[in-house]
Amino acid sequence: MKHTLNIWVIGGDLRQEKLAQLLAGDGHVVHTYGLGSELEELRTEENLTGIQLADCVILPLPVTGDGVTLNAPLAGWEISLPGVLDALRREQLVCGGRIDEKTAVLAEERGLTIHDYFAREELAVANAVPTAEGAVQIAMEEMPITIHGARVLVVGYGRLGKLLAHRFDALGARVSVSARKWSDLAWIEAFGYGVEQTERLDGWLCGYDLIVNTVPICVLGEEQLSELKKGCLVIDLASKPGGVDLQAAKKLGVRVIWALSLPGKVAPVTAGKAILSSVYNILREQGV
Repeated sequence: MKHTLNIWVIGGDLRQEKLAQLLAGDGHVVHTYGLGSELEELRTEENLTGIQLADCVILPLPVTGDGVTLNAPLAGWEISLPGVLDALRREQLVCGGRIDEKTAVLAEERGLTIHDYFAREELAVANAVPTAEGAVQIAMEEMPITIHGARVLVVGYGRLGKLLAHRFDALGARVSVSARKWSDLAWIEAFGYGVEQTERLDGWLCGYDLIVNTVPICVLGEEQLSELKKGCLVIDLASKPGGVDLQAAKKLGVRVIWALSLPGKVAPVTAGKAILSSVYNILREQGV
């Protein structure tokens, strides 16, 4: 990797702002567009003139929510995603987070390849830590009882599910975990947690004080939600479309908190550092 790079950071939230600051702190020339704030160490741009000279362009996480506008909540105006991609040169090194199909097609039409830093394992693991801590924070703020002694169900035993089970167990909760794979169920039992099968939750949900979902498909529909005891809190950490039927929850009076993008909300500095590490790994792999 070159000692000094010309890098553009476009759009995003506080994670991207911290990312830009960290890049500048490492000695790179950093331009920002659509971040909203003007920081002394960064070159805040009013347009995309000069972006074709960039060694690397970093798009936000996620790049877009609708396939049309760039995810840029700090900008104060709407930024056209096709317009941004039009400003780039063919085969320019571009990184972005959570690349959806529409964005991939737009990029391909322009001869661009967007390297998805969110799809990298090292970032997924790093992001799971602030997400788990954020879920604990929400539970402590929203539950009328202590986590200690509470009956907690974690739905899903991926990276995030593992950390959640560990965190809640360390705080004294009586933790159960649901999974689909037999190997995961064996590990759940080996760690001393209660065992549930995700596809067979019906009839087993009435005793929990807190349910935390990590599965991005609907696993808690009206039938499952109707079984919950009064006052049970549901925290959905799954990305869109989520894992909880929100309309059914509203109808039944079940309290659901859909907590998206927790790393950027509860720990933007840590989340920015994690993105930085993954971007550097991509640059090294691409020989930049």
